[in-house]
Amino acid sequence: MSAETRLAELGITLPAAPAPKGNYRPIVIVDRMAYLAGHLPIDVEGNLATGRVGTTSDVETATAAARTAGLSMLATLREALGSLDRVERVVRVMGFVACKFEFQAQPSVINGCSDLLVDIFGPDAGVGVRAAVGTNTLPLGAVVEIEAQFLIKAE
Repeated sequence: MSAETRLAELGITLPAAPAPKGNYRPIVIVDRMAYLAGHLPIDVEGNLATGRVGTTSDVETATAAARTAGLSMLATLREALGSLDRVERVVRVMGFVACKFEFQAQPSVINGCSDLLVDIFGPDAGVGVRAAVGTNTLPLGAVVEIEAQFLIKAE
């Protein structure tokens, strides 16, 4: 099934592809690899999910924010590729979670993004390697930031 069909079936509306917040590109394509810069959880209305898990945010809110960051990445991919159907597979996801020192459930939070990618690309193509890291702060006070790499289908 195509990724674009899956988006429609799930009733998902992607936000606008985010503009860079600094001196970088949101996506760089080299050969068949698409490298996405860190994406923040900005929803379709332009709201940024902020906070710190264990102090001003909880796991459920941060997990939803990770899904939102995933939607933002998909918007960047679609804008650059013209269609998500050009994605062959997820290669790597790297997630950062703003959290208190003692927090250890970063993988559960980043599942918000990983589960979205499986929903869109399927259980084989939607799962790549992954890391989930805790940090004390993220840009603009975001609760999560996620970057990823995708393999693009050969033309």
